[in-house]
Amino acid sequence: MKGSTRNLLVGVAYVVLLGGLLWLAQSTLNNYYLRILAVIGINIILTVSLNLTNGFTGDFSLGIAAFMAIGAYTAALLSLPVAMKTASFPGLPEWLQGIAAPFLPATIAGGLLAAGVAALVGVPVLRLRGHYLAVATLGLMVIVRIVANNWQDVTRGARGINGLPPVSNIWWTFGWAVITIYVVWMIVNSPYGRAMIGVREDWLAAQARGVRLLRTRMLAFTISAFFAGVAGALWAHLITAITPSSFSFVITFNIVVMLVVGGMGSITGSVLGAVLLTLLPEGLRQVETALASGGAPVYGLSQIIIALLAALVMIFRRQGLFGGKELRLPGMVERE
Repeated sequence: MKGSTRNLLVGVAYVVLLGGLLWLAQSTLNNYYLRILAVIGINIILTVSLNLTNGFTGDFSLGIAAFMAIGAYTAALLSLPVAMKTASFPGLPEWLQGIAAPFLPATIAGGLLAAGVAALVGVPVLRLRGHYLAVATLGLMVIVRIVANNWQDVTRGARGINGLPPVSNIWWTFGWAVITIYVVWMIVNSPYGRAMIGVREDWLAAQARGVRLLRTRMLAFTISAFFAGVAGALWAHLITAITPSSFSFVITFNIVVMLVVGGMGSITGSVLGAVLLTLLPEGLRQVETALASGGAPVYGLSQIIIALLAALVMIFRRQGLFGGKELRLPGMVERE
């Protein structure tokens, strides 16, 4: 059996195993734990997609919250019932008021619009590198928040959009997480992925070997934005209400910390970082609550410990837990 066929069959087996675990979780866990699992799936999507830009291509982008906001608002406006749009959004265009799209098309539309914005913004922004690029993408997040705050007819401004259909669950989030991991893995292990890594290691040498820098970086930037938009749509339909302040720099910071702790340039590290730094704050919050009920309030413990963890990783293991390496699943073989 060829290695690629074997890997495909093994991959399908692991997806079936994941489906069985999700079914077990759905049958046994309460809504609180199911929501935490759904958030883990969303964070995996965000971390793996950001790794394509920040880890494999070497472009330090801080605009992931902006693309989340674009995807969230797009999916929300498309999926809201027509009656709710008529009552709450009298200023919407007529063609948009008469649409009540199913969740999947609305999610894909949110991702596509985020990717389209990334393509438009990427032409001027991706001519920058390093901290200049980081500041430029951070400015994009500020612009998106200002537009969301002031475009009253469409976004309802600071009041936000509420009453979204609560359709996002562990099946949707982990389904998209699997798709994200597969797409990023296929890109990284393709000639485009090798070009991205070449740009990261030495962009002058890569350019001398015929790599088209802007096209390579744009591909990573737009694909990352697409999955960030999808994650925003999933998030919006999980919490069922969004405001411009929902997509702040805190989200970007948390995702970057997950990526750094797990290991930039490692898909496995991205997944591990997302899981650890989603579960750790929840566990520490329970400790805070227990201590507070015992008369010893230590509010902010979770933020302090996470900040110390990030600092220790940066000091003692800058490459992260996986350091650019991948965990090969049992049964898989090297690609031919």
